[in-house]
Amino acid sequence: MIWFKFVLCLAIILFAGAKLARYGDAIAEKTGLGRIWIGLLLIAAVTTMPEIVTGVSSVALVDSPDLALGTLFGSCLFNISILALLDILHRSTPVLTEASPRHIASAGWGIILIAIAAGGILAGRRFTGLTLGWVGIPSIVIVVVYLAGMRRTFLSERSHQSSAAKGDSLQYKEILSRTVYLRFALAAAAVIGAGIWLSLIGQEIAEVTGWGTSFVGSLFLAIATSAPELVVAITALHIGAIDMAVADVLGANMLDIAVIILVDIAYSKGFVLSSVSSSHLITAAVVVMMNLVVIAGLKARQRRRTSTFISWYAVALIGLYIFGAYALFTLR
Repeated sequence: MIWFKFVLCLAIILFAGAKLARYGDAIAEKTGLGRIWIGLLLIAAVTTMPEIVTGVSSVALVDSPDLALGTLFGSCLFNISILALLDILHRSTPVLTEASPRHIASAGWGIILIAIAAGGILAGRRFTGLTLGWVGIPSIVIVVVYLAGMRRTFLSERSHQSSAAKGDSLQYKEILSRTVYLRFALAAAAVIGAGIWLSLIGQEIAEVTGWGTSFVGSLFLAIATSAPELVVAITALHIGAIDMAVADVLGANMLDIAVIILVDIAYSKGFVLSSVSSSHLITAAVVVMMNLVVIAGLKARQRRRTSTFISWYAVALIGLYIFGAYALFTLR
């Protein structure tokens, strides 16, 4: 029965996530904000909701900061590997060649955020007093940096959109704006509801199977909670909204790290980053390397694939994901 519920949740996310991507693309057109900003903030906020619920409930209900951080960091690891899948599915050219170089800034902000989180883990083990109340100062710094990054990105995208040519063809001009907003809201509600349900089912599966807070449990929850990002990214690629797909992945990663502040607030026993295993530093290091690979892929603007169906950076992303998962498995 539990596996039936799991499959049902995935089916709902598959259907609603596809609608979310399409109407997100329509909002980008009608508001003039562009696909990067809509993907980075609006869609990323929707698809990250399962990670938020799982992270907070892991410390508030089952008192497991390691499971919470494992879900957030593991989701970052899995999210970036989605770009490798998009590259395989995008048959004509390497997918990052078709994406805007402006994503480099988002990947850079992602590196800064996870580096601060990793620094918080290290500092929390060596120093006391890195808190305001029971909330860690590094968690507060993460939120401040996240907001600064989003503001910088918004100003950059607004400037770009205002200077862009206005002769582009409109794909959604026949749909009324209020209809687009309503359908996006309904799709978002379905994705959030099913995603939260999926995260709770994932926790139940982890308990029933005996995986618990182990490597398998953390990895399984990370993949399960990243299902909305996967569906939305593939749908965005299918409709030609590559920038929105890449922005959703990078924006979800940024938000996953920013969510640490909510986990820290929910964890009343002290600074959450000082209470987790140092094995999370491996995940953080691998995520940083994966972001660097994405930046290199965006800068290279490679016109041809390394082989007939995959680009060099997709191979590197897959290799790093496997390495990160294996390293965590051997340590845990």
